[in-house]
Amino acid sequence: MDLPSLAVVLRAALSHVPEERKAAEESLNQFQYTPQHLVRLLQIIVDGSCDMAVRQVASIHFKNFIAKNWSPNDPDESPKVLESDKAMVRENILGFIVQVPPLLRAQLGESIKTIVHSDYPEQWPSLLHWVSHNLDLQNQIFGALYVLRVLARKYEFKSEDERIPLFHIVEETFPRLLSIFSKLVQIVNPPIEVADLIKLICKIFWSSIYLEIPKQLFDPNVFNAWMVLFINLLERPVPVEGQPIDPEIRKSWAWWKVKKWTIHILNRLYTRFGDLKLQKPESKAFAQMFQKTYSGKILACHMQLLNAIRGGDYLPDRVINLVLQYLTNSVTKNSMYQMMQPQIDILLFEIIFPLMCFNDNDQKLWDEDPHEYVRKGYDIIEDLYSPRTAAMDFVSELVRKRGKNNLQKFIHFIVDIFRRYDEASADLKPYRQKDGALLSIGTLCDKLKQTDPYKSELETMLVRHVFPEFSSRVGHLRAKAAWVAGQYAHINFSDPNNFRQAMHCIVSGMHDPDLPVRVDSVFALRSFVEACKDLNEIRPILPQLLDEFFKLMNEVENEDLVFTLETIVDKFGEEMAPYALGCCFLEMYG
Repeated sequence: MDLPSLAVVLRAALSHVPEERKAAEESLNQFQYTPQHLVRLLQIIVDGSCDMAVRQVASIHFKNFIAKNWSPNDPDESPKVLESDKAMVRENILGFIVQVPPLLRAQLGESIKTIVHSDYPEQWPSLLHWVSHNLDLQNQIFGALYVLRVLARKYEFKSEDERIPLFHIVEETFPRLLSIFSKLVQIVNPPIEVADLIKLICKIFWSSIYLEIPKQLFDPNVFNAWMVLFINLLERPVPVEGQPIDPEIRKSWAWWKVKKWTIHILNRLYTRFGDLKLQKPESKAFAQMFQKTYSGKILACHMQLLNAIRGGDYLPDRVINLVLQYLTNSVTKNSMYQMMQPQIDILLFEIIFPLMCFNDNDQKLWDEDPHEYVRKGYDIIEDLYSPRTAAMDFVSELVRKRGKNNLQKFIHFIVDIFRRYDEASADLKPYRQKDGALLSIGTLCDKLKQTDPYKSELETMLVRHVFPEFSSRVGHLRAKAAWVAGQYAHINFSDPNNFRQAMHCIVSGMHDPDLPVRVDSVFALRSFVEACKDLNEIRPILPQLLDEFFKLMNEVENEDLVFTLETIVDKFGEEMAPYALGCCFLEMYG
């Protein structure tokens, strides 16, 4: 099929008429293995005079064909792509990365990734020379960095033996890369395109050092040159001009991405060299140098960055999360904690605690998309990005490792919130602060259960400050009360009526009007069923309980729900027979 005919078929593949679209797809399938077909698709993708929709369809077909056929999984399978076509694609595709618009670049980039993973270095030895050569050409730097990122990423998670080609890549390209990086960082009032280039350099560096630092970077002068630039980026305020207003777009803005990747890299280096006891002998001196020269400087920058939250300035969630991870790792190290200590109260009460409180975004999601609110609250992946989870981790680590100086004052702070909440009139109660205080109490559950004088006061605290919120007019406090009650279900209640009251409130919460309350109640129920010494407390309400449970499983997909059901089945055994049909949900979710 010649070029004009192929363009006509690709356009027909976009047709609103099903018959035309089907005929076009059949034609493409029929000709896809013919010589030059892949090359012609590539020609259409880069043809600026061709309609963009046609170019996009061509790029998708090109990407999908390469993913499926470039390197067949079965070694006995005959090749689907002629070697001559492969050679022509390899020869031309790299230069096209700069020429095509971003929409098409993503598809071409995926194709390059597939080819690199299959062919480099054996079938594509000239690739590294192409990268090195184009790093020296002003108008080709983006393409060279883009391809170098793909190359480095191939070896990001490889074992030491498999990373040997990466060391050669670093040796060949990093001196030039450092020079480009330095020039970019020194540009005054840089345009957004500079951020895109710096971001690519950060990603290349990240992939190259993720598992092991290449020996070329162990040269103190070379390493210092890189670190000076990263710390410069860390200290430098993100430009105000050009920032998108929409928070969802803003967090993905290139300069915030640069900030995120810079912190990512410095955190990785810190965790890699943070514990001298874990170091190999050959790494110990380097680790000592890193701790002495850079760890404290990075911490100071991170603390300064977090200060923006106090003033109400914007920081993306991922940036906050990463910064707090660094601080949490620093709590256990004496020299780092000493640096933190003068500001620990500000950090704890003016930055960390507000992150633990219910906020405007939570309320918006609660009102507009409660299913998404629930998903985010119980998604492990979300926890990796969440400022709230990072704040909880920091508080946990602080009271675990530095509890002598911090636990008492933090609990006094929480108790004061409880007091102000109780004393305020209904319209002036600090509902969101109470939510944060309850989250704090739940987070510190294990520590408080083991520590005098708190462990003897837990039941009183629950009765006075948690259980009343089961009937709160505020939905998120009803949910938080259920969650906290579940955390403490296993304590020894001196008054069995308190345990009974809490458990019945949890069961009632399973038919609350708000979905998140129902979900948190089911999760809490698991702890109460496990802790219940007299199953006669539950037996009379078992039919009602399971009825609400199965309704919720119809509404929400979450494997944690299954764990609660498993606990009930385990406790009641044969008594569950009448509910066997409903329990078939286990098969669907398990």
